[in-house]
Amino acid sequence: MIRVLLVDDQPLIRSGFRALLGLEDDIEVVAEAGDGKEGVALAREYLPDVALVDIQMPVMDGIEATRHIAADPDLAGVHVVILTNYGLDAYVFDALRAGAAGFLVKDIVPDDFVHAVRVVARGDALLAPAITRKLISRYVAQPLRPADADTALEALTHREREAVALVARGLSNDGIADHMVISPMTAKTHVNRAMAKLHARDRAQLVVLAYESGLVVPGDRDR
Repeated sequence: MIRVLLVDDQPLIRSGFRALLGLEDDIEVVAEAGDGKEGVALAREYLPDVALVDIQMPVMDGIEATRHIAADPDLAGVHVVILTNYGLDAYVFDALRAGAAGFLVKDIVPDDFVHAVRVVARGDALLAPAITRKLISRYVAQPLRPADADTALEALTHREREAVALVARGLSNDGIADHMVISPMTAKTHVNRAMAKLHARDRAQLVVLAYESGLVVPGDRDR
């Protein structure tokens, strides 16, 4: 059973998401919060698999709430998904930096919304990879990068670096396997080892690091 926490200051939005997810046999909404501070407290209380967090809320916004959840070792199993009204909201990249696993636009098709919750719960792939690539390309292309970003990848093998670059381009494990001509299990192993070596919380963090280090350059296309 996938346990979901809803964090949004609009009760109507929360009730809509709850009703939609309530139709699924494998998903349960365990709690709701009206602001980020309450959301963090409920995350600690209920330990959900997925926290759907609105990016703009009173008291504590979604980015700060994400930062608190990502920094708490007791909440390592909580995957935060940012909810936004705009697919290319500048704040979404800040949320990815803070530790979000991905993001959803609120006008997403219901079936895609439910599928996205399942995808992020298993940590198998980024949400909306095509939009994610556009977002990151737009907001990570900045002259100053973290001083340790370029050296962080030195711990990776050549194949692990290749896998990270493909993750950053939005490929799933199956897509990485096809590109590298390896099995999906081997692709998953490369990705997991890279995450462990880089102390990345999830695949979204690999994407951020890949762009910040220059491993992937904004505007790169899948090859």
